[in-house]
Amino acid sequence: MTNTSVSSHKRCCINCVLQECGPLLPNVVSSELSPHHRSHLVLYRGVRDWRSCRRYSDATDLSEEDVDTKQEKQPTENTKTQTKPEKRKRVTEKTAKAKKKNKREEECIIQKETESKESTKPARKRKKKKKTITDVLASSDPKPGCPADLQNTVAQYFSDKRSVIELEELQLQDSCFLSSNDLTHSLSSYLKQICPKWAKLHKQHTEKNSVVLLIVCSSALRTIELIKQLTTFKGEAKTIKLFAKHIKMEEQVKLLQKGITHIGVGTPGRIGALIEKEGLNLRGLRYLVLDWNWRDQKLRRMMDIPEVKVDFLKLLERGILKDCKADQIKIGLF
Repeated sequence: MTNTSVSSHKRCCINCVLQECGPLLPNVVSSELSPHHRSHLVLYRGVRDWRSCRRYSDATDLSEEDVDTKQEKQPTENTKTQTKPEKRKRVTEKTAKAKKKNKREEECIIQKETESKESTKPARKRKKKKKTITDVLASSDPKPGCPADLQNTVAQYFSDKRSVIELEELQLQDSCFLSSNDLTHSLSSYLKQICPKWAKLHKQHTEKNSVVLLIVCSSALRTIELIKQLTTFKGEAKTIKLFAKHIKMEEQVKLLQKGITHIGVGTPGRIGALIEKEGLNLRGLRYLVLDWNWRDQKLRRMMDIPEVKVDFLKLLERGILKDCKADQIKIGLF
């Protein structure tokens, strides 16, 4: 039998059972049924209510065409369910691309706004750096010092502290100055020029706590350099270091008291302190040489350093200017 004949046969049997013994289906006995119906009663032994059998019969009345259409619909539904995640992926990709485009557009807009703001802002004026002494001196050619430079520095320093009459008294005559260095001499050659009779002078010097030649410079290191340059000039004369670095004042006073010294080289601060404490006197002094033209690493001269300048001008007040006017001391600018 084919599938169509089997299904029609089942439907016929169910209808026959329901028509003949539908009300009596729960209490029916197999002996009361016909052999044809008895053979199919086994299918409905588990049924308590005959209405469930009726529902089953109604369900079996569906045509085979409906079954086939259902079977055809199932794969289409499966394909639909399969295509849904793919569509979602495409949608998410599209949304992600759209978001990226929006972000790029926003960034471009922000950049344009910032550029427009920067263009509208007025350009800030850069502050000009103040020129230091080193900048000015580096751009200018070195010029040798002259006596007028020293007198100008003295007048500027004492202009607020002295009266007009006192300022006139501080001015020195040209006879108080020796010839200045024209930047061609070394220290020894310059000293030989200004002190041609040095051999006799240092032999005639017999006083303690004083020197014949006093060289004033800006620092302790410069003092040592100048002492090394004196070897060809000093001969048998003795020199002393007069600076505060690593040397106590008491030691310097003892050295000046022990023996006779002819040349003193040092800074104006320590020389002035020694004069105050009477460790050094000006009675035997004949030549005062200023290390005027030398420049340090920052291209500063002795008078360009404020501390050294003040100490030197105070040193001039401690009897040097008076002795210069009395024609006892001569000043030279090296």
